[in-house]
Amino acid sequence: MQFRDLQAQYAALKPEIDAAMQRVAADSNFISGAQVTELEAQLADYVGVKHCVTCGNGTDALTMVLMGWDIGPGDAVFVPDFTFFASGEVVAFEGATPVFVDVDADTFNLDPAKLEEAILAVKAEGKQTPKAVIAVDLFGLPANYREIQAIAKKYGLLLLEDGAQGFGGSMDGQRACSFGDAATTSFFPAKPLGCYGDGGAIFTNDDALADYLRSIRVHGKGSFKYDNVRIGMNSRLDTLQAAILLPKFKAFREYELEAVNRAAAWYTDRLAGVVKTPVVPEGFGSSWAQYTITLESREQRDALQAALKEQGIPTMVYYPKPMHAQTAFASLPQASFPVTDRLCACVLSLPMHPYLGEGNVDFICEALKKLL
Repeated sequence: MQFRDLQAQYAALKPEIDAAMQRVAADSNFISGAQVTELEAQLADYVGVKHCVTCGNGTDALTMVLMGWDIGPGDAVFVPDFTFFASGEVVAFEGATPVFVDVDADTFNLDPAKLEEAILAVKAEGKQTPKAVIAVDLFGLPANYREIQAIAKKYGLLLLEDGAQGFGGSMDGQRACSFGDAATTSFFPAKPLGCYGDGGAIFTNDDALADYLRSIRVHGKGSFKYDNVRIGMNSRLDTLQAAILLPKFKAFREYELEAVNRAAAWYTDRLAGVVKTPVVPEGFGSSWAQYTITLESREQRDALQAALKEQGIPTMVYYPKPMHAQTAFASLPQASFPVTDRLCACVLSLPMHPYLGEGNVDFICEALKKLL
């Protein structure tokens, strides 16, 4: 059994993916080929925004937006404490200060009430200027943008949606990666829409930001390749990866997103009353990058993970260490994050992908019930 079965996906899409890769090799247009432009158009249309700008990876996507917003020293950017390191890393990389915020125990996402508290605390201290919020769509579920967008607007902050795990999710009929002033996603292989290497994308309705992003992803180019009008970076999505993503995106739209939601429903049904299962609030939809249960203690979680491994059931812990406890952020002022600390000790993610099958879910859930 695979935690996320990319081999099963490849077997299902092999003719289309092989043909796409062979076309790139035959054309020998490996950088900025037509497939990149086609993918960007399809992604922008699906998400419902004017611009999609692809790039080398999801971390670069976050970095490029912060560069476009001129985030730097003296600025405070608010980031959930329970997330992957890159969400805060990119802030520090620009010389700004990441301010960590506790999360909601049910959704795992940024807690709007805690966000407002953090903003007010930074303003009261007066050492940094509150500049932006990075809200993460953790495990496939969009953050609570109903409240987060209102808070950002209230305090004049830019809002960046980190949709690395959230692509395909929704809130009130609006698709993930369309919230805030800009949004990003990742095409890392294990993500809801993944390529066969690294890749990322930025979504925005801001024409000026989109033009800037297209420039800096190619060394700050101007009117042509050797006209460099600003300092940029080298962060382009390879044509080969775009070609692979096109048939995968077609499958994602046609049946994969529905299939992961069906698998999640099987889990939730079978584990009801057994363990705390993920919560999807009314009006929200998840793309289920992970299906994450919450156990009662670290000891119970670790013992369960070891026992499941013995039965051939792979699991993962996302995330065992909170942002505020990372050594790289040791110089930042310490604060209390009780929800994040508890989640890091108690969460466990189960196998989840579109090709999981009801039989595998039954096997996993029966094993869980016996062990618990």
